[in-house]
Amino acid sequence: MQAVLMERTGGPEVLTVREVPDPEPGEDRVLVDVAAAGVNFRDVYEREGRPPYGGELPRVAGAEGAGTVVGTGERVAWLDVPGSYAARVAASRDELVPVPDGVPLDVAAAVMLQGCTAQYLAADSHPVAEGDWVVVHSAAGGVGLLLTQLVRDRGGHVLATVSTEEKAELARDAGADDVVVGYDGFPARVRELSGGEGAAAVYDGVGRTTFAAGLTALRPTGRMILYGAASGQPEPLQLQQLALHGSLYVQRPTLGTYTRTPRMLRERAGAVLGMVAAGRLDVRIGGRYPLAEARRAHEDLEGRRTTGKLLLAV
Repeated sequence: MQAVLMERTGGPEVLTVREVPDPEPGEDRVLVDVAAAGVNFRDVYEREGRPPYGGELPRVAGAEGAGTVVGTGERVAWLDVPGSYAARVAASRDELVPVPDGVPLDVAAAVMLQGCTAQYLAADSHPVAEGDWVVVHSAAGGVGLLLTQLVRDRGGHVLATVSTEEKAELARDAGADDVVVGYDGFPARVRELSGGEGAAAVYDGVGRTTFAAGLTALRPTGRMILYGAASGQPEPLQLQQLALHGSLYVQRPTLGTYTRTPRMLRERAGAVLGMVAAGRLDVRIGGRYPLAEARRAHEDLEGRRTTGKLLLAV
């Protein structure tokens, strides 16, 4: 079968397409024909060898996708099956979730990792309540577009930040109440929109560029939720700052924590896929690439030249 192999760590150039043997399913695993694989920043970290995503080399890249179980035709999706940039994967049943009728497999592949991330952010990290104002950074990205919709579905209001006017339109289409192009001034704007109170939560996948300002955007007892660090890790936080800004909370969550058991994975993914099937969650696929062009997909992702979700079509 064809697969995208990493023989060393480094830049996008280390991703090469090779013919490799089919994976062995084993007693407790099934073989799945991959329809599409998701391209994510965690794949970039894996390619670069950053903990905890490193591993023995050579290896097949990727972890997210959707396809059909060989022999049964069951439609399934997953978010953490190593070696997903390939024509086939072998996976435990505990790692797979059923895809509802009416949800195309490419859409299921596009929504698993980022949709489950957005779902726990809006439902658990800060359970958005009716009328809450929140800040969603990089709101035209894969998580941002989904998170904006989920906040609005729960009755909250979104101040989105984006890098361009084009991306601002995408954020508005997803339901953002207001948009700041760039990151300057968002604390003052969310205070203005919220009647001077500030944001109930700041959902921050950017990190160093936005974190310190985000603390000043929060209402008393508000929550700074740093779920990624695309611009680098923030400067070390002096805990006294949390008191000075109004008894704030800070969380650094991971999707693995919120899907740490098969039941948690099925329930969370089922909630996301159910919303897609019901037409309550729109999944924007920003680019489809052949498996052989995985390198270009990584270059476009890292170069911030994309919106929504990138897929490798297998």
